Amino acid sequence: MSPQTAGVLQLLALVGALALVHRPLGDHMARVYSSGRHYAPERWIYKAIGADPDAGMRWPAYLRGVLAFSAVGVLFLYALQRLQGVLPGSLGFASIDPDQAFNTAASFVANTNWQSYAGEQAMGHVVQTGGLAVQNFVSAAVGMAVAVALVRGFARSRTGELGNFWADLVRGTLRILLPLAVVGALVLVACGAIQNFAGIHEVGQFAGGSQQWNGGAVASQEVIKELGTNGGGYFNANSAHPFENPNPFSNLFEVFLILVVPFALTRTFGTLVGSARQGRAILATMAVIWLGFTALMMWTEFAGKGPAFEVAGGAMEGKETRFGISGSAIFSVATTLTSTGAVNSFHSSYTGLGGGIQLLGMQLGEIAPGGVGSGLYGMLVMAVIAVFLAGLMVGRTPEYLGKKIGTREIKLAACYILVTPALVLGFTAMAMALPTPPHSMLNPGAHGFSEVLYAYTSGANNNGSAFAGLNADTQWYNTTIGLAMLLGRFLPMVFVLALAGSLAEQRPVPQTAGTLRTDKPLYAGLLVGTIVVVTGLTYFPALALGPLAEGLAA
Repeated sequence: MSPQTAGVLQLLALVGALALVHRPLGDHMARVYSSGRHYAPERWIYKAIGADPDAGMRWPAYLRGVLAFSAVGVLFLYALQRLQGVLPGSLGFASIDPDQAFNTAASFVANTNWQSYAGEQAMGHVVQTGGLAVQNFVSAAVGMAVAVALVRGFARSRTGELGNFWADLVRGTLRILLPLAVVGALVLVACGAIQNFAGIHEVGQFAGGSQQWNGGAVASQEVIKELGTNGGGYFNANSAHPFENPNPFSNLFEVFLILVVPFALTRTFGTLVGSARQGRAILATMAVIWLGFTALMMWTEFAGKGPAFEVAGGAMEGKETRFGISGSAIFSVATTLTSTGAVNSFHSSYTGLGGGIQLLGMQLGEIAPGGVGSGLYGMLVMAVIAVFLAGLMVGRTPEYLGKKIGTREIKLAACYILVTPALVLGFTAMAMALPTPPHSMLNPGAHGFSEVLYAYTSGANNNGSAFAGLNADTQWYNTTIGLAMLLGRFLPMVFVLALAGSLAEQRPVPQTAGTLRTDKPLYAGLLVGTIVVVTGLTYFPALALGPLAEGLAA
């Protein structure tokens, strides 16, 4: 069997597994977020934090809950890292430096999980499990809560209430993410991922000598880093490390974990707005982009030119032989089209065009299917833009799901779209203009520029993967990427929740013969075109200086 055929079979198996769980998981999440019942553990949490889970919140109150909870998370995780040296279970590691502690705290709270450190050489068991793993759960639950709030904005009328943030946060964590993570961790342990609290020990090498390895609760952190589209690795090699990702089956299972909740949320969306067809239209849009990017990535990596590529059967540099080109390409596209950031291969070693596909996947806004929660609300904002453009073409006031898209709504959607490009291009320009930061670049020319562009694209889009070849553990990069992660996460949420509040206050508009049907293939095609054109116009000049120039030169 050829590697290409094996790759196609892996992709078909992945699509089949996702299709199998799409409906039951999507319906379960819809029931979770529409339920009025509170379980005993949830009531204990509400009592401990002083929250009333039945109190309705308008969008400013919902936003205050998001920001307050996230701010406490940043402070707690920062303090935990700064105190690591005196905590039990630190494995002898010193406390984290202030700039790196800030960067890491911002990263994990923002669901980015960008790492400018080697996990096994810097973080002890307490920080890994009590700090980073906990944020993997709750940061994902925050994204899901904001997405559900926007869906309620479309579903409700003549009320400004979007639900209760604290109830959405707790339910998303305890009823959705935690049960899935327990099952997934057991699967990874069965595959060979480690799960212990062992200390540092010497390991012999085949070529002589020895090296030090430490154990850890790896499987439990690995599963939520993928399931919550987080991405931070327990080890520096991330999901290329055999302790995290032992074999080809675990590799495909981790891709499944990355994609399962974002794709299933489209079913949740359709159920909550009372139209499964609307959910299928969003699902089809996400699936077309994801499959298209995966096919392009596999083609460009198998078609690498040159004697070394021909001997290896493609661009094997930087890829694990356990996974090959197909397993690496599928994993790479899944992580860069979501806000995951986990890597099982060296992204900097991909072909020039392959690196461009990774960059463009993040620059689309990571909406196909995107991060847990963030992918759905990002796609719904693009859906608003698409119906607005369609309305301009036919001279009719645009509507989406029975809600008019007026001046206020389109301004909020436009602000949402502009935030991330402004952060990415602005910080990249500053980094390239200043004399000191470029010294962190290990490669000159177009590839070096791609490294810097990738770093800020990954940070501002809350992805967390790295192109590598860039020393980002400096005060400049730790600080600026940390700011990009926080602003890239929470500024868009401001506009999403304001949009949700505006939509929830409207009266539903009756459907007429002139209403654009947003549950048809024609609209899905328009939505795909809108996404590609808007992103292309925004980022094409920067991509032309980096990956496109490198790819054409090759």
